[in-house]
Amino acid sequence: MDDKSLEMLEFPRIREILAGFTSFSASRELATTLKPKHDYEQISLWLKQTAEARELLGLDKSFSVGGVLDIRETVKMAALESVLEPQSLLDIQQTLAALHQLRRYLSGLSDDFPLLWDIAGGIAELRQIEKDIGSCLDPAGEVMDTASPALANIRQQLRETRGQILERLETFIRSPKGRQILQEDIITEREGRYVVLVKIESRHEIKGIVHDISNTGATVFVEPTVTVGLGNALRELMIEERREIERILGILSAEVGAHSDDISRSIELAAELDLVLAKARYARRIKAVEPVIVNTDTDRKGAGKSNTYFLKLVEARHPLLGEKAVPFSVEIGRDFSILVITGPNTGGKTVTLKTVGLLSLMAQAGMPIPASEESHLPLFDGVFADIGDEQSIEQTLSSFSWHIGNVVRVIRGATGKSLVLLDELGTSTDPAEGSALARAVLRNFLSRRTLTIATTHYSDLKAFAHTTAGLENASLEFDPATLTPTYHLTVGVPGGSNAMATASRLGVPPEIINDARSMLSEGSKELETLLTNLMAEKQKAASLNSDLTLEKDKLTRQNAELEKERQRLESEERKSIQEARDRIVREAAELHREIRQAAAELRKEKSAARMEQARHALTGVREQLASDFWQSKAGETPESDTGTINIGDTVWLKEAGLTATVLSILEESREVEVQAGRTKMRLGLDSVTKTTASPDTTAPPTRSRPAVQTVPLELDLRGKRADEVEVALDGYLSDAAQSNIEEARIIHGIGTGTVRQIVRDFLASHPLVKSFRSGERGEGGDGATIVKL
Repeated sequence: MDDKSLEMLEFPRIREILAGFTSFSASRELATTLKPKHDYEQISLWLKQTAEARELLGLDKSFSVGGVLDIRETVKMAALESVLEPQSLLDIQQTLAALHQLRRYLSGLSDDFPLLWDIAGGIAELRQIEKDIGSCLDPAGEVMDTASPALANIRQQLRETRGQILERLETFIRSPKGRQILQEDIITEREGRYVVLVKIESRHEIKGIVHDISNTGATVFVEPTVTVGLGNALRELMIEERREIERILGILSAEVGAHSDDISRSIELAAELDLVLAKARYARRIKAVEPVIVNTDTDRKGAGKSNTYFLKLVEARHPLLGEKAVPFSVEIGRDFSILVITGPNTGGKTVTLKTVGLLSLMAQAGMPIPASEESHLPLFDGVFADIGDEQSIEQTLSSFSWHIGNVVRVIRGATGKSLVLLDELGTSTDPAEGSALARAVLRNFLSRRTLTIATTHYSDLKAFAHTTAGLENASLEFDPATLTPTYHLTVGVPGGSNAMATASRLGVPPEIINDARSMLSEGSKELETLLTNLMAEKQKAASLNSDLTLEKDKLTRQNAELEKERQRLESEERKSIQEARDRIVREAAELHREIRQAAAELRKEKSAARMEQARHALTGVREQLASDFWQSKAGETPESDTGTINIGDTVWLKEAGLTATVLSILEESREVEVQAGRTKMRLGLDSVTKTTASPDTTAPPTRSRPAVQTVPLELDLRGKRADEVEVALDGYLSDAAQSNIEEARIIHGIGTGTVRQIVRDFLASHPLVKSFRSGERGEGGDGATIVKL
């Protein structure tokens, strides 16, 4: 990438801000030296890593690389056999612990964040070094007694020797002679030796070594002879202690040096990971997303036949302007490769150029951009810019010369895969010559199909862009009512410079503005008026479109709410119907149970009292079944004939859901005797309905000989509903009894035990059942019941 263009587009400022989001010096260095790449695979990987980091920080805002320090130089010294200071070893221990924690944390999230784990997975686990340093050094950096047996022994001797010295000196201080010759009754040190403070006039009254004299000359620091030997021994022990400490530090340093490459590589990986996290944090701050990168190496080959090579920014914002940034959308590369932007002074043309260039550089540096996710950016081999004015008197460099020097640099460096940004092309010279030069430069880039954005105030360039294929006009809007720029970009319409309005807004006296207007040609005035009116009409159309969009959104929301309410009502209706059906089934089951009990009582007890009791029970049940609640809705029963029921008619049994043939009619009791298959039963007239039977459901005449029926030795009730079990079981027992079956197996399964209980309750009161029992091991166990008839 062109370094001068990076500076013009303020990319170094982006790097400084990014460095502020890093956690330690190694990653900060990576941020400050970050440069855009021209490697599609690398850029794509960077952006995917940043996307994972943004997601991770969304789940754990406090996540970071922890207490990692850049200890690479220290480790390098250890590799060169230097003995490290205790504090340096503590820094290494802290860093290794932080690296281990970082690796362990991301290891647990490797399935959700595989790209971050790819980085952290390369961190070396050096727990032994961390453990060895921790066992030798305390948090203050002091070598502990436990670092080695020899050091523990030396320090024990040191304590004993010091104790002996202090004991002898204290004895001397308390002695009569000591009280006489000593200046103070204290013990102190001079040059590592224990001494007492002797009066200057009494210095010859004590044998010993003079180590110092006070500044006043009144006190002599004397080591008495009685402790000299012990003092010498103490000094020797201190030397041994220092040597042992150096030996221990040397061993720890050598251990670190032996793994210098692993440690340095782990620091680099931690820095790489921290840079990714810094990009994610910065992206969250400026509300940035990862754009789609178009690989120009593959897509540009078909650029003449397709439109896959293009730049599209949607709701783009300059990252350095913060909340003041006005978003804009622009697309270039499909129908045209050069965009000429015009508009008022201070209207945002230069900011637009810088935003396009800066976002392109950020994307190719693997950074999310403040724009919509719909944004697409080609993979540029270079971003070239001529923005600003750096004239120099010392270098005899005028504004025009400076601009032309930049244009030459851009022309020489740009290719068909580059992005070119030219601010005020052809300015700072004669307008006619500058305009001609600007058109020639744009033609040069058009012939290369180089994506180019240029700003200008020249009307000739506006006309050139309008009439030349491959070029397009764009403008920064100007509010004709307030005479101020709106900073909104409009593609397809050239804009006016509005120099007079801008000058007036900035404080130029009205008389000068009016004088200047009078000097304008009629054509210029008409062009400015036309552009102003065109902008006003565009704003009206935009306002109308906005109103229509709002109305459409409102109707869409209303339709969604109505649809939601309709679905809710349908759901409630289905729920109510289901609840009603469930309630009816429960009540019907209860009524059927009462019917069976009454029928069983009639079959078992023939006494008048029992018969009367059963008759009352049946009458109560019939009354319930005859109530309005139990009347079938239209369309739920077979087609019936409401005429009188006669012998031989086919009727529908409401309770059993079967067709049967009428055998006899009992008018007094209002009952009817019917036959369904082989079963005969007596029912109330209200429980049957006359119907037209189909051939396959019509019972044979009673005088016909029934067909031989084969009845199986078992009945499988698994999968049947509770209200189906008793009907099927009753029919089976009747058929089995007529077929002279003495023992049968009823299979009901285990499950919750509901079907089993229904079966056994029914068998307990059935007149055809002699006894029953649970199945044995070879008969199905508790999932079957064996019945004797």
